[in-house]
Amino acid sequence: MQKLILPLLLMLLSSMAQAQHTLNFIVKDAQTNEPLSGATILIKGSSNGAVADVTGNVKIQNVGPGVQILHTRFIGYKDRLDTLTVPYSDTLQIALSSDAAEMEEVVISSTRSSRTIQDIPTRVEFVAGEELDEKANMKPGDIRTILSESTGIQVQTTSATSANASIRIQGLDGRYTQLLKDGFPLYSGAASGLGLLQIPPLDLKQVELIKGSASTLYGGGAIAGLVNLISKTPKAERELRFHLNGTSAKGLDINGFYGQRFGKIGTTIFAAHNRNGAYDPAKIDLTAIPKFERFTFNPRIFFYPKEKTSINFGVNTTFENRIGGDMHLIKNENQLGHTYFEKNKTERLSTQLTVDHSFGKCDHIVVKNSVSYFNRNLQTPGYQFNGKQYASFSEASYARHGEKLEWIGGLNLWTDRFQENNLANRNYQLTTVGAFVQNTWKAQKWLNIETGLRTDHVNNYGFAFLPRVSALFKIRPQLTSRLGGGMGYKAPTIFTEESERIQYRNVLGIDKRFNKLEKSYGGNWDINYMTSFANDQISLSINQLFFYTYLIDPLVLKPQTSGTYVFRNIDGHIDTRGSETNVKLGYSDFKLFLGYTFTRARISEGNSHQENFLTPRHRVNSILFYEVDEKWKIGLEAYYFSKQKLSDGRIGKDYIIMGFMAERLWKKFSIYINFENFTDRRQTRFDNIYTGSISNPVFRDIYAPLDGFVFNGGIKMSL
Repeated sequence: MQKLILPLLLMLLSSMAQAQHTLNFIVKDAQTNEPLSGATILIKGSSNGAVADVTGNVKIQNVGPGVQILHTRFIGYKDRLDTLTVPYSDTLQIALSSDAAEMEEVVISSTRSSRTIQDIPTRVEFVAGEELDEKANMKPGDIRTILSESTGIQVQTTSATSANASIRIQGLDGRYTQLLKDGFPLYSGAASGLGLLQIPPLDLKQVELIKGSASTLYGGGAIAGLVNLISKTPKAERELRFHLNGTSAKGLDINGFYGQRFGKIGTTIFAAHNRNGAYDPAKIDLTAIPKFERFTFNPRIFFYPKEKTSINFGVNTTFENRIGGDMHLIKNENQLGHTYFEKNKTERLSTQLTVDHSFGKCDHIVVKNSVSYFNRNLQTPGYQFNGKQYASFSEASYARHGEKLEWIGGLNLWTDRFQENNLANRNYQLTTVGAFVQNTWKAQKWLNIETGLRTDHVNNYGFAFLPRVSALFKIRPQLTSRLGGGMGYKAPTIFTEESERIQYRNVLGIDKRFNKLEKSYGGNWDINYMTSFANDQISLSINQLFFYTYLIDPLVLKPQTSGTYVFRNIDGHIDTRGSETNVKLGYSDFKLFLGYTFTRARISEGNSHQENFLTPRHRVNSILFYEVDEKWKIGLEAYYFSKQKLSDGRIGKDYIIMGFMAERLWKKFSIYINFENFTDRRQTRFDNIYTGSISNPVFRDIYAPLDGFVFNGGIKMSL
């Protein structure tokens, strides 16, 4: 009997082995026909599957006979199901279509191209949708948090008592970053000092960032990069939102937005009231957060007379009173020696007009105009700065969008006139006439090239020629690289971080006989890789960027023996170089964001070389985020800043900031609470912020937070 059983078992095992089959596949991109290395194919209803190699080939063994359903997946592509009858001896080709629907909805306007973001050679970062909404929970009254959490960007405080701030990109001072609203330069010159503090984010659709020279596209001032704030537009479905927020630092924010389109007419209306009481967590009798009250009202109307024509007109208004300084003075306690204050009264008015008309199959023209007025009255004991800025911007451009070639060209006129009531020698008037052309060429399936050239003429300073070039290399569907560079310039004005820190006191005006344009050249190169593994349960994205900028004849504020300060273009340069590393890791409902910035910025004058002030060489960002769809959002973040060289020759301490945010969502509303800097790291805990007496303080550089631990909470409603 045993002799009979053994042959039967061998025959059974042999038949079972013969019933198992091997299947061969090739997975490719449906559009480019490129192999998709890393794609996974699973036999549905089992754990049997395999991953594509570098040639796109997949081999799955031990597949049973009969009808089998194949599930093919790859990050960035639509899932695909195929039915196959086994045995199957041929090699089956599976073509996956790109899942670019979400990307295509994000229209990047800062590059002036009609291409989707994955086809734009210029490197662009953007904050939109839920990410923008989440960051607004932390500071719903302004956009500082939205910008400061990006690698390579630092929000630099320029006033110890009034919280004025500017944007630094890749180690360069704030004046080299251009801040735009819907492509209009509304926050430059005198209007730049309080710009970051006076822009609530509720009416923004997205924020676009270009790091590195963008002057070819937008003229002077975008040497370090640009930040373009894109407003919401009306849709057929009504959008009515309210955001109420309160803080432990005596702050209150009330924001409301309405938008809707009615056939050929549409409108958006944004209104906000933001206020804060004087706040001194260090108990040193000086405000870390000033007392202020601000009103913002931004109505826009949209007109669509024809299918291919749109017209929109908007008005931006901001009125604010802000006072920082001695707590006793602000509270009207009239104590002896407590007399220091810094008052800022500002009025900001601007208009925006855009006419967009398409004709033919791929041609359109755009005409834009804005007029802006900014009035700032700044007072400190024994001193007053009272100036008005009148500016205008006009542009006409033509674009032809083809599949292979895209051309954009235009002309613009920009005027900037500053008048000061009590010091006429600081008045100036700049008129810039410019022309630009840009071409985007789809040279190969794997190569897109973008080139541009701008010529500007600035009165009193002559011509500036600004070429640029960028290239996008699609090495593999999951591996891309961008390489680009260009030139830039900046016209001299008295409005810099250095002069803002001393409230323009004793600062002499620009002298066109001695001062000249600051000019620059620079470039960046990045590599972007994304993949998934563990059956697509884990997603991974890595972006590595290297950057370099060389600034010629930089404008520097020099002290004089008479006690005054004068701007001089030094016989030297500023060069900044470094890298940014961004890693995104996703698993189930968890997302981990890690960022590292290395920056080395140096000032060279003659034979002297030194590090640029207030530039941390190392910075680390980390955010762990947990989200249950339409129910919970929970985030934990930590930021590390290395030591910084200060303008007084000292070295600032390194520090870590940590925060925690939780939000509970329902269909029409949500509530949240945010603990910002809950370890209470602030400069007043480990360093002094001023020298001298409390009645006449001389403020040192501010390199760390002053407000310390602040928690806030609020409610968001969508009706």
